Amino acid sequence: MLIDLIAGARPNFMKIAPLIREIQRRKSAGDPIDFRLIHTGQHYDRNMSERFFEELEIPEPHHNLGAGGGSQAEQTGKIMLGYESLLEQHGKPRMCLVVGDVTSTMACAIVAQKAHVEVAHVEAGIRSGDWTMPEEINRLVTDSITNYFYTTSSVANANLAQAGIAAERIRFVGNTMIDTLLWSKSRFVAPPIWTQAGLEEGGYAVMTLHRPANVDGERKLKDLLNEIVRVTRGLPLVFPVHPRTAKNLQDLGSMPSHLHLVEPLSYMEFNYLVSKAKVVITDSGGITEETTVMGIPCMTLRDSTERPETVTIGTNELLGTDPKALEPAMNRLFAGEWKKGGIPELWDGKTAERIVNHLLSLR
Repeated sequence: MLIDLIAGARPNFMKIAPLIREIQRRKSAGDPIDFRLIHTGQHYDRNMSERFFEELEIPEPHHNLGAGGGSQAEQTGKIMLGYESLLEQHGKPRMCLVVGDVTSTMACAIVAQKAHVEVAHVEAGIRSGDWTMPEEINRLVTDSITNYFYTTSSVANANLAQAGIAAERIRFVGNTMIDTLLWSKSRFVAPPIWTQAGLEEGGYAVMTLHRPANVDGERKLKDLLNEIVRVTRGLPLVFPVHPRTAKNLQDLGSMPSHLHLVEPLSYMEFNYLVSKAKVVITDSGGITEETTVMGIPCMTLRDSTERPETVTIGTNELLGTDPKALEPAMNRLFAGEWKKGGIPELWDGKTAERIVNHLLSLR
């Protein structure tokens, strides 16, 4: 049983790593399963892509489609052409397994179905309800043509059921991102900024921003950064800058000395910082899952989230995009009134095992 594993952007690598390890383990034990790792090339910055293969002990891809750069439409076209050619030249797998909600996920799912290859979607069923997010369109399209749905939460299960997906096609398996987080904890490593800025556990904040609603437009970004600096009361702020955000920071002028702008960090470095932070301020979805499991307070600068369990169960709060919402949240944090949170069901590090068990039952 040959499984194509599709990866193209940074979050994909954390999600496929435990699947690769479990498939390798089961193959060594004599089970008839193997994989073909397809790197679409959607992200090609070393810290955003290649370094993750080294840190997460992922083998070199069997194929790289080289589809980096260009608009979303251009990338989608390149990925579809590349994957279609691969299937024609190197044969079809039993299953195309896609993860998450990036362009590669949607593009390869479409090609696979048109080639009569079944599709399994890891992290199926999550919804933000915000159609202005490219990821939401990717989720909707992918799930509309998926055969097997691997979900992270009961909310995702309900979303799929509401869409008319038959219960036997849905498998509530947990979260492969958390498989990787738990596997990695002993491997976290301090980035250079830890010593350069004299950081101490619980004595700094980590910030990530890249959503257009927060970073597009000089005035919007400047107002947001000024408010974050003001309400964090002089805490060192570590800000790994996404390439999209870096372009918009160039004209903002000088920054406060305790705001540390750093290059994108590796997975192990970034989570080392998160694991010891007083708070994380973000507009990312995936980071809220990691803060939930690590018990770190998290403030999300978005109006909606596709991961509501990080709010209802975890340590995350959804503040919206108005910078004024930060001050009361920070006041509660500094007063020691932030919720403790818990860990969602099946976020236990065994998700890949459950997925591979199901795949083997299909052969």
